[in-house]
Amino acid sequence: MSTAAAPVRTLRTGTVLADLLPASRVRDVALVVGGAALTGLAAQLTVPVPGSPVPVSGQTFAALLVGTALGARRGFLSLALYAVVGMAGVPWFAEASSGYAMPSFGYILGMLLAATVVGALARRGADRSVLRTAGTMVLGSAIIYAVGVPYLAVATGMSLGQAVAAGLTPFLIGDALKAALAMGALPAAWKLVGRKG
Repeated sequence: MSTAAAPVRTLRTGTVLADLLPASRVRDVALVVGGAALTGLAAQLTVPVPGSPVPVSGQTFAALLVGTALGARRGFLSLALYAVVGMAGVPWFAEASSGYAMPSFGYILGMLLAATVVGALARRGADRSVLRTAGTMVLGSAIIYAVGVPYLAVATGMSLGQAVAAGLTPFLIGDALKAALAMGALPAAWKLVGRKG
């Protein structure tokens, strides 16, 4: 009598979650457009921060999730589409805003870069375990702030210290919660698809 468990499919590194769907150009276009739309929808989940022109929103979480799930190239294209369409006037930036003449636009540029970096890391398996996912989300958030905070300072005339106080410090707790969500969701998704294979 054998007690061997059913084999669990090992998913190779170099694959992101989106690669598990049947490959086609239509799939890639749908993923890019869907990622931009998800980011735009998540951006509408906002909480104003007293004393800051930047609200807490779901768009940073969505941007990092899109990059990780789609990979660097599709993540970049998705966030580029989000940025270009928003600059063209579609009100899907945080608080139903649009355009590029707003103090928080630097965060959108940072999200574009962050989605690309976390997507590249996901191709190397950085979204397969809780600890690696945490590191990936922290790095992605740091990239967003590295672009967004200096942009905020220049756009508003704040000193760098004032921009950090208004555009970074109030968001750290929320970012920790978003990272915790990703730490649970992404590795769980990989385990689920591994068991189904």
